[in-house]
Amino acid sequence: MLLSRKGSHVCMGKFMKNVMQFFLVFIIGVGLAAAAPAHAKMPSTVPDAAQSGADSTDATNIVKDFYSQLLDTMKQGDQLGFAGRYKKLEPAIKNAFNLPLMTRFAVGLSWSNATSEEQQQLVSAFSDFSVATYASQFKSWDGESFEIQNEKPSTEGVIVETQLKQKSGDPVTLNYLMRKDDQGKWRIVDVFLDGAISELAARRSEFSSIVRRDGINALVNSLGTKAKQMGPS
Repeated sequence: MLLSRKGSHVCMGKFMKNVMQFFLVFIIGVGLAAAAPAHAKMPSTVPDAAQSGADSTDATNIVKDFYSQLLDTMKQGDQLGFAGRYKKLEPAIKNAFNLPLMTRFAVGLSWSNATSEEQQQLVSAFSDFSVATYASQFKSWDGESFEIQNEKPSTEGVIVETQLKQKSGDPVTLNYLMRKDDQGKWRIVDVFLDGAISELAARRSEFSSIVRRDGINALVNSLGTKAKQMGPS
């Protein structure tokens, strides 16, 4: 679906292909479910973090710091290899993204039926899968840059609007939905490609299907298998 939308961009470079592949990991086979509204509602029991006061600039700083680490890793990508990129990106991703909340939302209603141990296994598997995906797809640098465009309030928190730019071809919009965690820190809870295609919506469709069909352990195993298949490179 994404590739057909981008088919008119004849100048798509190697890095842009990596970006598309990154999102296709979650969107292939999901169909229109991936094109959910850009502000998919997060679990209502999570403390309300919709306020966007003076400290909302901290949300932008979280994205800036993450981009700095991602870009630095890309520039060293060939030297680091998959394992090195994974090790370097893991703390950056866990700091920037609220992976437990994202796991809970992506799993859907089945989350509440899972035991505490199963929930921990899901968060761990989802986290490993997320880091492995970045380490696998963002593995080299060819002059690309990430730019912060804007920050604006949302009913679900704050949206940090950014663009990924390459030496040739059109920029790609990547917007981040930010919410405060239970310690008051802004963290990423969803990513929107082209400002509309929700990463979590795609994951939720896929994950819920696996859990309904085969159970929670099957999803944990599936995520673990996918993470292992991405490396080494």
